[in-house]
Amino acid sequence: MSNSDPFDNPFRRLLGADRVPLGTWLMSGCSSTAEAMGHAGFDWLVVDLEHVPIEYTGALHLLQAIAGTPAHPVVRIAWNDGVLAKRALDVGAQTIMFPFVCTAEDAARAVASTRYAPQGTRGFAAMHRASGYGTKAGYAKRANGAIFCIVQIETLEAVANLEAIACVPGIDGIFLGPGDLSASMGFTGEVSHPSVLDVVADVAARCRKLGTPCGILAPTPDLLSRFVAMGYDFAALSSDMGMMMRQANAYIEEIGPSLRKR
Repeated sequence: MSNSDPFDNPFRRLLGADRVPLGTWLMSGCSSTAEAMGHAGFDWLVVDLEHVPIEYTGALHLLQAIAGTPAHPVVRIAWNDGVLAKRALDVGAQTIMFPFVCTAEDAARAVASTRYAPQGTRGFAAMHRASGYGTKAGYAKRANGAIFCIVQIETLEAVANLEAIACVPGIDGIFLGPGDLSASMGFTGEVSHPSVLDVVADVAARCRKLGTPCGILAPTPDLLSRFVAMGYDFAALSSDMGMMMRQANAYIEEIGPSLRKR
């Protein structure tokens, strides 16, 4: 996506479009796959540093690959930790996702780690990818406003604290993690369980009332359509690995009968 103003956040612009922005998770850790997904038609791509065995050099390569495509990267760090956030921001993340935020205090700590002082606790460096290696005039003074901060609520505790979390200054979006939510409810992996879906719908309705953009991940197109109908403002479909394995399994099942020896 073209971005003439280096301090304009593309994800914020996506949310202002006339349709729900569609994303997917990058689980392969491969830059060529990230680049391909960026050209496939997705609006945003999650560079996942929580469940993918890559470090920040790998994240840099994924961000560089995505930069040549129309998609916008969202970097999910491994934990709500200021050092991890600082490294993600310095390597070029503008939209950053914090996992497992359960309280307003957690949310405030996340926001602080994305802001330079005096608004926050992000450590300052002049020379890194985010500043165009020192070429973006006014970076230090304008960087805070260019960040889009998303926090993940993934437990019943977090759902109970939704309003307090969403009202923390600097929280730009809520992302419901249905997998961990299902586990916290005693239905591990059962994202479509009726009790889980009731909570999923409740979160969307409460975020809509608050005016806070809310997002979610769905494993299938059908379930994603249900989530969008509930009122989710942005949604991710499966992952690069998930789509690859699903298609590979379909091909193997289709070709299987013809492989029997006669």
